[in-house]
Amino acid sequence: MANTISSMRLSYELARLGDRNVDRDPMLQFTTWFTEVCDTAIAEANAMVISTVGADNVPSSRAVLLKQFDQRGFVFFTNYESQKGRELAHNPHVAALFYWPTLQRQVRIVGVAEPISATESDHYFASRPRGSQLGAAVSPQSEPIPDRHWLEERFAEAERALGPDGQIARPAHWGGYRIAPQTVEFWQGRPNRLHDRIRYRRGDEGEWTIERLAP
Repeated sequence: MANTISSMRLSYELARLGDRNVDRDPMLQFTTWFTEVCDTAIAEANAMVISTVGADNVPSSRAVLLKQFDQRGFVFFTNYESQKGRELAHNPHVAALFYWPTLQRQVRIVGVAEPISATESDHYFASRPRGSQLGAAVSPQSEPIPDRHWLEERFAEAERALGPDGQIARPAHWGGYRIAPQTVEFWQGRPNRLHDRIRYRRGDEGEWTIERLAP
């Protein structure tokens, strides 16, 4: 197995990221790349790895799904009482990573996450499938539970109590976060590991500085 892993390599030759063909605005550059990756065969192009740090100063990472983005930042939804929610309450600084192998690209984001408004969370929650709404309501995310049956029984009880047409209100412990980016890096794989790395850094007045990084 070790020999097999050590021999895994790929020559990245699909595209390049030139200094003159990137947008001056990282959110517009992200929009271009996100549109392009959605046109490929990749599953869940909106999957991103979120890294947080809690009171113990130990980093924690997990994959979540990007659900909205605009000039204000990147939005995902979760249980506020989960491990990530508790860690974000302690330290709102967060790192996010998109990896898109179909285009040999990555996007790295560092920023500050804050809860979005209750109205925004309500609107998204209402758009979710009913099963997902019930799951968010009954699952004590990140907490130890006795077994799978315990979780399924809670779900079934809630389903019986509400009936097939009962409206499910968004739980107070569930909602969205918006990551306001401070740096955004676009990584394009290139041959000989001389990858293209373009980083945007936000200044004190909100302006963006663009720089190329060595691979």
